[in-house]
Amino acid sequence: MIHCKLLSTGHEDIAVNKIGVQSIVEESDRMKIAVLSRGDIEKIFTMEEAIQADKDALEFYSRGGSTVPLRTNIDVAEEKGQSLYMPAYVGGAKALGVKIVSVYPNNIEKGLTSVPATMVLLNPETGEVGALLDGTYLTQLRTGAVAGAATDILARKDAKVFALFGTGGQAESQLEAVLTVRNIEEVRVFDISKERTEDFVQRMGEKYAKKFNVKIMAVSNADEAIEHADIITAVTTAKKPVFNGKGVKKGAHINGVGSYTPDMQEIDEYILLHADKIYVDTRHGVLSESGDFIIPMEKNKFKEESITGELGEIIMGKVPSRDNDEEITFFKTVGSGVLDVVTSRRIYEKALENNAGQIIEF
Repeated sequence: MIHCKLLSTGHEDIAVNKIGVQSIVEESDRMKIAVLSRGDIEKIFTMEEAIQADKDALEFYSRGGSTVPLRTNIDVAEEKGQSLYMPAYVGGAKALGVKIVSVYPNNIEKGLTSVPATMVLLNPETGEVGALLDGTYLTQLRTGAVAGAATDILARKDAKVFALFGTGGQAESQLEAVLTVRNIEEVRVFDISKERTEDFVQRMGEKYAKKFNVKIMAVSNADEAIEHADIITAVTTAKKPVFNGKGVKKGAHINGVGSYTPDMQEIDEYILLHADKIYVDTRHGVLSESGDFIIPMEKNKFKEESITGELGEIIMGKVPSRDNDEEITFFKTVGSGVLDVVTSRRIYEKALENNAGQIIEF
């Protein structure tokens, strides 16, 4: 663990006398907390680092090295809102914290984001709060990174064409992650809104086309998007499949990111029934939350035993990865608190190294 001025550990202020051990707290030992905005994080933490953090987090999870209680959901009826608390602890990464995510639809009328989020990172040695991070950006970063990790492990090394479904808040990090792990030459973007698609393509082209030497283009339909695509990522809130699974070419890798409730189903059942290998971030999370799996299982079309394994189990060497260039692989993520705490811990460590962010104390 990194000890630094930002955290008041109390270890330096222990005195032993005849009565026993007494902690001496002086005025200079007030707790100091690092506050890291999106801009602070973007300056010091790369997508490559986020991808590695997610790989490590899922390996810790699959090895049984994490504690992830069920999230607590508090209804705030007067405001038609909900506040969710998602804690996790990963001892091997010295990562402890809770992400607080609120869903307040009426915030839009107030000119505020409808889903504000904050990550509270604690010092596992003392239980003190060490940092507050922009939870919205953290979620985007680690969600893109986990699909990037799966793509890095499972997609063909010579992948050149990437199809991206969805242009919402999570889409940019999905794009950056895939471009980070593979030398993509062409990105095809499809969304049900032509206007959103064109806007997204323009913005991403300005940001990433030159950096990654890639062509980013809008397409008019799903079939055009997946034709000869080596990698496909769906990050939507769709309740019906967004592309025809029969059109996926041999050797393709697919990331399912958007289906996080039992009634969402963006991935065609055909993929689950015909993919050569199927992986998840966490079995419990996917089978409890994702309609991509729950809906076909309720129809008795798919069984849990058909899941090849968790991504962390590939890293451990417990389950096989891709065996040849003809296999179709599918990875499903619904997210986990282990991704939040390990990634935020790594960000915090980089912030200490670079003297980034602001400090508050009390």
